[in-house]
Amino acid sequence: MSDPGEEVTAFGFQGNWKEFAPIALTNLLLTIVTLGFYRFWAKTRERQYLWSRTRFIDDTLEWTGTGMELFIGFIFAVILFGIPLFMLSVGLQALAFRGYVAVAAALTLPMYGLLLYVFGLARFRALRYRLSRTYWHGIRGGSDSAGWHYGWSWVWKSVVGGFFFGLMLPWSMCDLWNERWNSMSFGPNEFTSGAQHGPVLKRLLLCYLLGFVMLIAVFATIGIAIASFFQPTVATSAPPAMQVAMAIVPMLLIFPVIGVCYVAYYTVFMREAIGHLSLAYIDFDFTARTKHWLVLFLGDAALLIGTLGFGYIFLSYRHWKFFITHLEAGGEVDFAALTQSATRQPKQGEGLLDAFDVGAL
Repeated sequence: MSDPGEEVTAFGFQGNWKEFAPIALTNLLLTIVTLGFYRFWAKTRERQYLWSRTRFIDDTLEWTGTGMELFIGFIFAVILFGIPLFMLSVGLQALAFRGYVAVAAALTLPMYGLLLYVFGLARFRALRYRLSRTYWHGIRGGSDSAGWHYGWSWVWKSVVGGFFFGLMLPWSMCDLWNERWNSMSFGPNEFTSGAQHGPVLKRLLLCYLLGFVMLIAVFATIGIAIASFFQPTVATSAPPAMQVAMAIVPMLLIFPVIGVCYVAYYTVFMREAIGHLSLAYIDFDFTARTKHWLVLFLGDAALLIGTLGFGYIFLSYRHWKFFITHLEAGGEVDFAALTQSATRQPKQGEGLLDAFDVGAL
């Protein structure tokens, strides 16, 4: 129940880390005992809890996927893609050692293209599977597309995204997001996504400008430090320790600045992508700003450092709560028109994506 005076939003998370802790600790123990095999059932238990504590309007979500589905999907991914790619990699190294360097180099590019294709296919099929196992009011989502075409789109759009020093990346990310979600549906309604890359590009250019200014500052301070070391009377009379600090500190600051720039860029992308996503008469929005993402990631780092790494079992809880807390929706739901999805349900879980070890967020 909501507290009196508390603002009621379309989405709400009613979980508690104290409730989640026994699930996370048990999952960790069983995963260690089974040498990692329990991880598929552990992921299922986590999702069952997180979904059941997630409210949309007047009902909570329900996760109906099973650990066996995830396990079978992973085995299929290893057999159909993992082993062939591994054998191909070994074969290329053997060719290089035997002196056929040109042949190995010529075959390397198609291999990386195949890896990109498999990764794109994995992203698509994971989303399709998760929607097909997510129920609300007894209605599920899904897609009639198998994702084969999307895999090729992922290949060439990812390559184009690196053109012009990465300035095509916003277009690539937004277009792939739109293509993926425009193939999905929930119940009888199809998702509509129209994310625009313009705002994302502006943020990327701002990050590039900040990085350029940072590089100028680094080179300037290094130059001053070098000059003061060899000609102290010309540059500065700062102590040697201060001169060394002037050269090292700006270089160390580059890494956190790059991290903040990436978070700022990703923030705009998520707001643009989810903000232009709709389902029938429902429009979605994502309110998290850069400061919220920074608090999340810094909290993750503090949790991992403070627990010597064991705190990673709570990361899925933190990330899901963060996502749902900042997810909003507006519009109307026609309950009378809600019918079950006619899309075909995949029989295996997101084995491909699990093989690449990529999370939902």
